Amino acid sequence: MGDLKIDLRSDTVTRPDKGMLDAMYSAPLGDDVFKDDPSVNALQSKVAAYFGMDAALFFPSGTMANQVAIKAHTQPGDELICDETAHVYKYEGGGIAANSGVSVRLLKADRGIFSGKDVLENINSEDAHFPITRLVALENTVNRGGGACWPAAKLVDVCDTAHAAGLMTHMDGARLWNALIETGQDPKFYGQKFDSISVCFSKGMGCPVGSVLLASHAFIHKAHRLRKRFGGGMRQIGGLAAACTYALDCNFVKLRLDHAKANWIAEILSNSNWVTEMMPVETNIIYFKVENELKAAAVLAILNEKDILASGVGPAWIRFVFHLDISQEMVERIADILNKID
Repeated sequence: MGDLKIDLRSDTVTRPDKGMLDAMYSAPLGDDVFKDDPSVNALQSKVAAYFGMDAALFFPSGTMANQVAIKAHTQPGDELICDETAHVYKYEGGGIAANSGVSVRLLKADRGIFSGKDVLENINSEDAHFPITRLVALENTVNRGGGACWPAAKLVDVCDTAHAAGLMTHMDGARLWNALIETGQDPKFYGQKFDSISVCFSKGMGCPVGSVLLASHAFIHKAHRLRKRFGGGMRQIGGLAAACTYALDCNFVKLRLDHAKANWIAEILSNSNWVTEMMPVETNIIYFKVENELKAAAVLAILNEKDILASGVGPAWIRFVFHLDISQEMVERIADILNKID
């Protein structure tokens, strides 16, 4: 067994550092249900200004933020368009159906990135037999796309096409911070193009809890009521908001290091004769395939014996996710162990 416990299962496993804990401990508190927690209000204003949007609302999870956004955009019986691997569809417990009564038109996109043409071809005609197409939802970065970043031109194409057709647009930006670091895109570009955006602080940004939903004043007013209905009304949560503010100020720039570590390990994997396929690595996520499920199980077992945790993500596929708590020493250990697998 190794001396280091290395967790590559997700970037959600990060723990607050001392600076974040100090910020949480010293945060001024109020009652957020009454909208008078100063730390929450400061975070919401800061993130809204960062993306150039009117207003923001703090949530305990990205799933709740996404599901409230979908509920606020739609009526029961409507339909939304998203990729078949989208988190809002695949990993949110059937929330689209259960919470909003909305059906889903699934696209088969390349690494989760589709086009305006794809949207147009999947808008239902004005016929009583069909649900009304109301919303386009996309994810950036795309988790099941190997952390793929949407190119700006694709975002413009999809959003402009959707809006011209009378549809709304929602961005599940759980790892939008990674995309911003990697592409250098202006966050206000997203605020101009999307009707709503969720951003998560409990992944690569290193917070224990927290997501923020961004939209117009009217939309956030509606979302506030829905958050209460969904059980998301919270009280003295300034410490959680302070962690997010700290992350934006101090951890955001460190995401580039996660990307560099992922790329180094990806190069080793690409030169390994037991790896048969790998998605392009753009950010902090690596998806790679081995010969078969038995080989994948064997690789995961070898890693586990060496105190390295990773995830199997489908037949013969394995996922590594790099984050703040993966040190350079840990990366060197991962590299050494991978080089010894045959």
